[in-house]
Amino acid sequence: MPKLKTRKAAAKRFRATGSGKKIFRRKAYKNHLLQHKSSERKRRRLSEISLVSEADTKEVRLMLPYL
Repeated sequence: MPKLKTRKAAAKRFRATGSGKKIFRRKAYKNHLLQHKSSERKRRRLSEISLVSEADTKEVRLMLPYL
């Protein structure tokens, strides 16, 4: 059986929790066009790490077979 390839773009964006059952992701909209966004929005809401939704977890696991 050949080895499965990891999608490197996904490997840079996702990581597993300690138990390995859930997947972390960064929030979107904090890369550019930041001057009109409030400090609270940038610091509190966009900086925190969130979990990938249950509906998308299966797709991410297919991209990361050894996660």
